[in-house]
Amino acid sequence: MKKAEQTRFNILQKSFELIYIKGYQSTSIDDILSSMEVTKGAFFYHFKNKEDMGLALITDFLYPRMKDFLIDPLNSVSDPIKGIYQMTANLLKDTVHFDVKYGCPAVNLIEEMSPLNTAFHKQLKDMTMEWANAIEKCLTRGKENGKVNQTINPADAANYIVSGYAGARNMGKILGTAFYQTYLRQFKIYLHGLS
Repeated sequence: MKKAEQTRFNILQKSFELIYIKGYQSTSIDDILSSMEVTKGAFFYHFKNKEDMGLALITDFLYPRMKDFLIDPLNSVSDPIKGIYQMTANLLKDTVHFDVKYGCPAVNLIEEMSPLNTAFHKQLKDMTMEWANAIEKCLTRGKENGKVNQTINPADAANYIVSGYAGARNMGKILGTAFYQTYLRQFKIYLHGLS
């Protein structure tokens, strides 16, 4: 990675860390810069303003991680019910990329910025719908190979699964990781009902 690319990546990574804990609106450019060895000039070389940086955070930082953990695994599962459960369980058990007290960074941004900024709204919606579409395709393949009940509407089920995950992350903020286990037990029952 070239030095300029590395600087841009470092800014996004530090921004992600601060925004995850403090929120987008409560994190200033000065907060980001004071937490790393980057000048304002370097920041504005890579980003027009804070909004530009925030949108890049979604497309260049959050989206690639989401694709690796939420979309790609679903493209190759032979059993969609087990695959969707395992993907969700892995997400909720991940303590490297997530801290239960802060929830999910993407869900947090949806809650904080989607109602306030149309550009954020669009990018967050596109990212979320790509995940829902991956679940829908997985369930559709399951219908085709007889592993998912023919009466199931894959699009509706996918939207339910995505919203359930978002709710579990938010409830985890106040009830801790024990809530994830409760959620996963009920989620398994729901998924078995799709087969």
